[in-house]
Amino acid sequence: MVCALGAAVCFGTATVLQAIAARAAARGPESSGSPGDSPDGSSGGTSGRASGRASGVDAALLLRALREWRYIAGLALDGVGFVLQIAALRSLPIYTVGAALAASLAVTAVVAAWLLHVRLSGLEWGAVAVVCAGLAMLGLASGEEGDEAGSTALKYAMLGTAVVVLLLGALAGRLPDRGRALALGLGAGFGFGVVEVSVRLIDGLTPSALLTNPATYALLLGGGAAFLLLTSALQRGSVTAATAGMVIGETIGPAVVGVVWLGDRTREGLAWLAVLGFAVAVAGALALARFGEAPVEADESESVAP
Repeated sequence: MVCALGAAVCFGTATVLQAIAARAAARGPESSGSPGDSPDGSSGGTSGRASGRASGVDAALLLRALREWRYIAGLALDGVGFVLQIAALRSLPIYTVGAALAASLAVTAVVAAWLLHVRLSGLEWGAVAVVCAGLAMLGLASGEEGDEAGSTALKYAMLGTAVVVLLLGALAGRLPDRGRALALGLGAGFGFGVVEVSVRLIDGLTPSALLTNPATYALLLGGGAAFLLLTSALQRGSVTAATAGMVIGETIGPAVVGVVWLGDRTREGLAWLAVLGFAVAVAGALALARFGEAPVEADESESVAP
């Protein structure tokens, strides 16, 4: 559980850095100065729009973001978080790890309040507490990871899902603005979910075992597609809608796969507590969905909305 929570801290902090860098990249080189500037002048709630007419997945946006030091620092934290996530998935049920990763939104909210001087409302602080309570219940109820090996069919299903995620991103560009962010966020969530399941389906770390396992390619393709879709989602519409879609995609589906096909279970007699803790943690994360992209630092001359 310590590794899962450590991953949440890394991912949540990385979001603050990557959001600022993504905004700067969308505006162009001239924006690299102040982290407090937003394309639409907002201080949270919804993301800035990319420069006008672009829609769908923007690979050029990702390339520009990679030139920002904040994005690189965020990627480094993502790397550490990914290692901790793998360690957690090797010892905990997928439903526990998924809920813990969704809790990274609570970390982002707290980090934004601390570093960017963003005021959280009473309801948002309550949502942070709800997430913590849900994780505590999951920690008490979670058993060990399932002992069932994934079938070959499941491995290929994960690879197919990763391909579908990438296609979803391409098709999302044709949707109206309101639906586009939700579709991209949901696709990103499915991609991260593919990563969670694929880690469990990799049963050997030798080069020959990795190269012949479809889950290896599912992990790489699903993770890459998820990052691409999420980066674009944060610039294509409502951050709240995009992040809500991501949370749903990366928690519910993988949890079902873990229980039904990989044998994940709870401690004896505590299944109800695990279900309740999972629902509470995810609900709290959804209440903090606007922190999928950290709010910009408030101008000293402007008041920050509660």
